[in-house]
Amino acid sequence: MHLDNPDLAAITTAIRRFVDERLVPAEAKVAETDTIPDDILQAMRNLGLFGLSAPDEYGGLGLSLEAEVRVMFELGRASPAFRSLMATNVGIGSQGIVIDGTPEQKARYLPLIASGEVIASFALTEPEAGSDAASIRTTARREGDHYILKGTKRFITNAPRAGLFTVMARTDPAKRGSSGVSAFIVEAGMPGLSIGKPERKMGQHGAHVADVIFDDCPVPASNLIGGVEGKGFRTAMKVLDRGRIGVAAACVGFAERIIDDMVAYACERRQFGSAIAEFQLVQAMIADSRTEAYASRCMVLATARDKDAGADVGTAASCCKLFASEMVGRVADRNVQVHGGAGYVTEYPAERHYRDVRLYRIYEGTSEIQRLRIGRDTINAAKRS
Repeated sequence: MHLDNPDLAAITTAIRRFVDERLVPAEAKVAETDTIPDDILQAMRNLGLFGLSAPDEYGGLGLSLEAEVRVMFELGRASPAFRSLMATNVGIGSQGIVIDGTPEQKARYLPLIASGEVIASFALTEPEAGSDAASIRTTARREGDHYILKGTKRFITNAPRAGLFTVMARTDPAKRGSSGVSAFIVEAGMPGLSIGKPERKMGQHGAHVADVIFDDCPVPASNLIGGVEGKGFRTAMKVLDRGRIGVAAACVGFAERIIDDMVAYACERRQFGSAIAEFQLVQAMIADSRTEAYASRCMVLATARDKDAGADVGTAASCCKLFASEMVGRVADRNVQVHGGAGYVTEYPAERHYRDVRLYRIYEGTSEIQRLRIGRDTINAAKRS
């Protein structure tokens, strides 16, 4: 859906108000208790945040990618835990179905995902397969009208809450690498499916990750995404390309929030008879942060527009994810520095922000993986020209 500017402005204004009035005041409690309250979850459902990207015929808003990232700029200003709760529904947890699912799969699952009634998770990473996603060992053995899944997925976002999983599993053990991998929709509660203990993490408390274990878990053959074996890795890469743009947008939003906090503290804190905002070295940290956040915003918007126009933006998406995730880490670090000792104690949110943003450089493809892809794609493009 390509919204008119007034419609999109109304949506982003409502979300900014929701962030300021509901999410930001709840951040400290969420971090302390490692739990997002049910009333906030319901409010996010009521706003339609779980259905931003789902087509409108399935109950979603069907936003264009540009409109979606503009929404994410606003939502990303709050603690990343809130974004994480709904982001798998908007991005990696649902997009395999949106992009490659059969009409029957879309009709069955997308309305549940768009409403937030069901939380969707993306199960790719394994104990021995993270960045090297093509080496996954989880297997799916065909037996009659079912596939039998066996294996373990690791660090799966929203696994404890999930009602369904998009799972990558190897259907052809004879094929090494990506060609033998297929994608499945697996409903929670199936026999042989269990969830491990939620991990204790450095940051992003309130966003839960855990192992997902398949011990001879039967999955109907009709839940093979697209109905074709061997296409799962390609589906995963398409999903991740889109997801990386969403992550980059969230990094922009959070960086802009941190900059606001940095400037406010610098204007209030006085040393040597002046607000530290008057000191040129403090101004330099603010200037560097503002410049990098602005550059990231421009990159994300340009890539989203190209994607909406039908362009292949795989390389550009990696550029966005690499630059924006590294950028928000630098901004959070400068914020601690501007706060000085106050930035290292829990009375101020600076230290929490510093811990929260560290994960952005790891999930949905580490910075190192993004660099490898960007370098490889650039060299290959030069060879073709």
